[in-house]
Amino acid sequence: MAINPWNTNDSSVSNRPIRAFLHRLGKPVRDFLLYSSAYLAFIAVAEVLIVTKLLALPLSPAPVVAGLLTFAVYGNDRVADVETDEQTTPARTAFVKRYHRPLYTLSAVAYGLAVALAVLGGPVAFALALVPGAVWVAYAQDWLPFSGSIKRLKQVFILNSVLVAGAWALVIVFLPLAFVGGALTPRAGIIFLFFFLSSFVRAEIPNVRDQSGDREIGVKTLPVVLGIRGTRYALYGVTSLAGALLITALVDNFLTLSKAVWLLISLTYLSCIIAGLGRIGSDGRLTIAGECSRLPLLVLMLPPLF
Repeated sequence: MAINPWNTNDSSVSNRPIRAFLHRLGKPVRDFLLYSSAYLAFIAVAEVLIVTKLLALPLSPAPVVAGLLTFAVYGNDRVADVETDEQTTPARTAFVKRYHRPLYTLSAVAYGLAVALAVLGGPVAFALALVPGAVWVAYAQDWLPFSGSIKRLKQVFILNSVLVAGAWALVIVFLPLAFVGGALTPRAGIIFLFFFLSSFVRAEIPNVRDQSGDREIGVKTLPVVLGIRGTRYALYGVTSLAGALLITALVDNFLTLSKAVWLLISLTYLSCIIAGLGRIGSDGRLTIAGECSRLPLLVLMLPPLF
């Protein structure tokens, strides 16, 4: 009689070594996706595909470029902040310390590939590919000539999240336009503002988890200044502004009903994440959920996307 090696009730052959091997194989992959910023790269690819659909653009290399840029910038940021992140994200910090050299190398290669591919899209695409790196250098490095403890833009209240949101909204929205030579239309401007506002919210969500650590190192964020409850109200205000933008665009015929509804669904999902701040754990699950807040939009668009 044939033996099924996957049968857990089969006493003649134990599947524990196989399960242990799969567990060991799965953990490194999971850790790499979560801690190296690779999953953020996949999200960036999805976001550019969403914008491509929203603006009715042909497919281009823009999603790949955005994914490589995201992996490179966040990978470098995690290597650079490995000491200050130890209190707020100990598991990620341990991973980065262990693999900082290959992570730094992969990040550098990813940025080089992104810039090389962006050249194919022309000078505007090339310039946009340089934006995240330039903003990261200005954001994360000690260069401010102040006499106090504030030496990085990362430490400046509100401006830190505005810089992050602005840089990524520029790339996500205008890179696919640059690759195909698309025109700057009112719809593109509205989608940029929507992505900017929602990206600002997403940038502040992990700051709730990092509140105590940010306070110790002098980084002023909404949770540090306003507290968790105040942060919820402030982020509700930003999402309400984004919702009002979408409704106005719908009334003025800059967005179709289906596209406005798609965006409102992702905004509603993001509002649910905000409602959980300070109420549902503090281990980073809400951060990941916030970063994935636009993925339901991709699911809605997926059947007609290709």
